[in-house]
Amino acid sequence: MPAMASAVEYRNPEASVSGSSFYAAMRVLPSQQRRAMFAIYAFCRAVDDVADGNTERHARLAELGAWRRDVDALYRGEAPKRMQPLAEPVRAFDLQREDFLSVIDGMEMDARADIRAPDLATVDVYCDRVACAVGRLAVPVFGIRGQDGAALALHLGSGLQLTNILRDLDEDALKGRLYLPREALQAAGIGATDPASVLAHPALSRVCEPVVDSARGHFAAAHRVMARHSHSRVRAPRLMALVYENILERLAVRGWAAPRRPIRAGRARLLWIVLRHGLIDMNLRREI
Repeated sequence: MPAMASAVEYRNPEASVSGSSFYAAMRVLPSQQRRAMFAIYAFCRAVDDVADGNTERHARLAELGAWRRDVDALYRGEAPKRMQPLAEPVRAFDLQREDFLSVIDGMEMDARADIRAPDLATVDVYCDRVACAVGRLAVPVFGIRGQDGAALALHLGSGLQLTNILRDLDEDALKGRLYLPREALQAAGIGATDPASVLAHPALSRVCEPVVDSARGHFAAAHRVMARHSHSRVRAPRLMALVYENILERLAVRGWAAPRRPIRAGRARLLWIVLRHGLIDMNLRREI
């Protein structure tokens, strides 16, 4: 995405979030926390748009470099206009510069080359940068710090990103990307790494099932962390987990053979989840 488009979108953080599966989870937060999460998400959305843009790779890397310089300026107290929504959350919640830079590092992985069948170590690094780092920014906003904050960021972020990888197989393949781990492909007897060949292979389910199991394990660990905290403190991350667990289980039921029906949260299903688990208030209900 061109720099000006990213800047315009980032100046309206709530608009950036409103079409997201996370919007409802952010709406349950008190106003200061909600504004902080909108600003964090809008930053992540803007740099993700750069990484996924249609410009040449060198232009995308240059724009991500500009975002990196803007993060540095933010922490010098010289926030450029597109970073100003983050200035107050950084002060109020002690958000760490390194986590914003880690998100950019993850986007640079996509901008430099189309990722295809990375090894497990690279998948872990990618998940840490594009998802767990976002979790590390979010957990102090939720009020969860220390070891529990780190564990929640790790497990919820990993569960969400592994679900995204499974949900977006076909969408990513159109971009020339395949995030399924190389070791899982080899264990299933798949020697190819190009997305089209892998997604057409009859053993694809044997690759996806271990990823499903890994995501389930991370969600279970995240719920164990959240169980140690008050309902009000974990309402937002719990809703994020429940929405994505629902997507994960529907993917598993649907299966992996082509044609793969897209699986999304959907407004009606989201409302059912928040009602079922007692996570709703009247403002959220009106938004849904």
